[in-house]
Amino acid sequence: MTTRILFVCLGNICRSPTAHGVFQTLALAEGLDIEVESAGTGGWHVGDPPDPRAIRAAAGRGYDLTRLRACQVRAADFAIYDLILAMDRSNLTALERMRPIDSETPVRLFLDFADTPRDEVPDPYYDGSFDLVLDLVEDASRGLIRHLAG
Repeated sequence: MTTRILFVCLGNICRSPTAHGVFQTLALAEGLDIEVESAGTGGWHVGDPPDPRAIRAAAGRGYDLTRLRACQVRAADFAIYDLILAMDRSNLTALERMRPIDSETPVRLFLDFADTPRDEVPDPYYDGSFDLVLDLVEDASRGLIRHLAG
């Protein structure tokens, strides 16, 4: 049975597309039956590709983000996905606010699955911490893969 996962950050141009690309690559290499998407709680960048700095940093580790385009979370996503993962507490709160009353879809912090003792993936948009984001995303992706395979 296919597991559908949605990664969420604020604008869907840095953290969540990075998580999308990294997790999809690693999970498919492990043979997991998954569908992955990413979205933002805000709609400023809908239709845009990921930030060029995110694309470059990911490519440096063998991940291709170039085909991804930003979209915004919709209430319908709670019925489509089996798991929704927020990059930080602010987006987790936003997701819980938009959750339909009848939805039982788990919404968690992505780093809940990481070995790293940190609870949020920092937003690299202003400080350029794209390599740190990749470190955290790779760690959490490996943990999520273990969780799904286990």
